[in-house]
Amino acid sequence: MTVYALAQLTIHDPERYGRYVAAFLPVLARHGGRLLAADTAARVVEGEWPYDKAILLSFDSREDFERWSTSSEYREISRDREAATEGVVVLLDGIGHAWPA
Repeated sequence: MTVYALAQLTIHDPERYGRYVAAFLPVLARHGGRLLAADTAARVVEGEWPYDKAILLSFDSREDFERWSTSSEYREISRDREAATEGVVVLLDGIGHAWPA
C-alpha cells in the first residue's frame, strides 16, 4: 500500500539546508520515492501552522520508505537537514480497500 511522508519544517540555517536539498532528489529517486509537493508558501486554511515549509513524499510501501530513510546514502545527507531545521515528519498510510475506517 502506498505511504506518504509529510515533513513540516522550520529552517534556521538556509545554507546548510540548501546543501541537503541539492542532494535530496537523486537519493530519493534511487530508492523509489516520489516528491509530490514542496511548498514554502503553504496557505493555512484552518488553525495555526508555525512552519516555513511542507514537503510531501510518496513510496510504494512502508518498507520502501524504511529502506530509504535508513539507507547510508540518505542518513549521510540528512545530517544537514537535521542540523538546519526543526520540525516533524509523519508517515501516513494511503487509503486502501478498508476505507472508511
